[in-house]
Amino acid sequence: MHEEDILKLTYEEALKKLEEIVEKMENEEFSLDESLRHFEEGMKITRHCRKLLTEAEFKVEQILQNGELEEFIEAEEA
Repeated sequence: MHEEDILKLTYEEALKKLEEIVEKMENEEFSLDESLRHFEEGMKITRHCRKLLTEAEFKVEQILQNGELEEFIEAEEA
């Protein structure tokens, strides 16, 4: 999977792809080169997941700091 394709994945899609890679590596026999290629792809996907989580965490912090979350909750309760 190319870097550009990885960057287009949602968090859920990326996790699914990681699970597929892990399953393949656990259940199939690969040459050293193939194993390294799968490992490298998994690491790229992992970095993408971390980036998406960091961005989501930042958004949550911004919402909490701006009080928008409290306003949203109050509006739902009304």
